[in-house]
Amino acid sequence: MNLPNKLTVTRIFLSPVFMALFLYDNFYSRWVAFIVFVIASLTDAYDGYLARKTGIITSFGKFMDPLADKLLISMALLSFLAIGLQYIVGWMVVVIVGREFLITGLRTVAAYRGLVIPSSGAAKWKTAFQMVLVILTQIHILAQMTEGRGGTAIPVLADPWIETLILGILIITMIQSLATGLYYLLAHREFIKRALS
Repeated sequence: MNLPNKLTVTRIFLSPVFMALFLYDNFYSRWVAFIVFVIASLTDAYDGYLARKTGIITSFGKFMDPLADKLLISMALLSFLAIGLQYIVGWMVVVIVGREFLITGLRTVAAYRGLVIPSSGAAKWKTAFQMVLVILTQIHILAQMTEGRGGTAIPVLADPWIETLILGILIITMIQSLATGLYYLLAHREFIKRALS
């Protein structure tokens, strides 16, 4: 259990903490949730950097790092649906989260058979877009809550057009999810056939 892997495990534990804080409809709770998500996102960037720098790349890390990302992003998107954000489209979230569970299932079966399926470069870009989506959505929510409390927010962050931008990023991440999911299925179709036979 080296430092990069400890950071990955930390991200897994922070995911439900973020969700619990965010779903509590309170200005300060949502601020803390935002901070927790940013910290979790930074562990994602830093554990990968450390693993490459030190050369400590393990099978555990290859499997658990993408899983930690999927858990964090899925909990965030489902939290947005739970509070009824109109610009977070339900069926798109279902496609994204469904893809994550499908590929996680494939990785789990592969790991059981002794095969580690690492993340592709495109999948890492997908995760980066998802992180931007979740962070921007939270900033927009917090800016609106700040104005609602009579406080001062950066006007552009609370403006409704930000919601159109968020929807655009959501569409991009959904397309990326479908494309990378299809790539994984095609690239490992022989393994899938053997696993199902």
